[in-house]
Amino acid sequence: MTTPQDLLFVTLDVPADRPVEQGDLSLALAAAELLDLRTAQVVTLRDDRIVPVSGHLTGDPMLDKAAAALIRTEPYESAEDWLWRRGDGLSAAYRDELEHTEPSGSGLRQLFRRAERSVDRIDSEARRHAADRWARHEPLLVGLAAALGIEEPEHEEAAAHAEADKVDDRAGERADEQVDDRVAVVLAALGDALTELEAVRQRRRIEEDAFDNVWRAP
Repeated sequence: MTTPQDLLFVTLDVPADRPVEQGDLSLALAAAELLDLRTAQVVTLRDDRIVPVSGHLTGDPMLDKAAAALIRTEPYESAEDWLWRRGDGLSAAYRDELEHTEPSGSGLRQLFRRAERSVDRIDSEARRHAADRWARHEPLLVGLAAALGIEEPEHEEAAAHAEADKVDDRAGERADEQVDDRVAVVLAALGDALTELEAVRQRRRIEEDAFDNVWRAP
């Protein structure tokens, strides 16, 4: 399972009155792909530039499509430019991919088409994997979800494990700083892109309201 797939499942569990905008989700999925490609050592980040370092396949069709879409010539592409380019329609692409790869009885087709909102009845290995990762407060998944306004789960046991891990890993904190910085670059680019997208929405709403007022004027 991949981070984009897990993020998609997390967004399916948000309250119906606070749905994640599909444009926002597409940007976040592109960020998740970039983070997974970095973990798979297909790319690295040089400042905010995405530098391909390997052409090997990840074994996941969507990630391999993402890798094939990388710009491989200098000055390379910035993380934010990647989010806009790769993110175009990406949420629909992931829904289609999961719909065709999940077992026919998993209920994903009904959920994605909003014919059924009972998420609790949907069970699959992929969804269980996402739920476990979410319950463990996995940093990449939590960071991406937070950018979408999805709150971190409250699990005392998971929090206790996280605190224990923090103590155990203290000796390796300095070695991890560079990796954390690279993740922070991607999350910052995502935040900037989401802010820009919301600004576009606000401008459109203002323009539409102004247009409506013109027609309603006596």
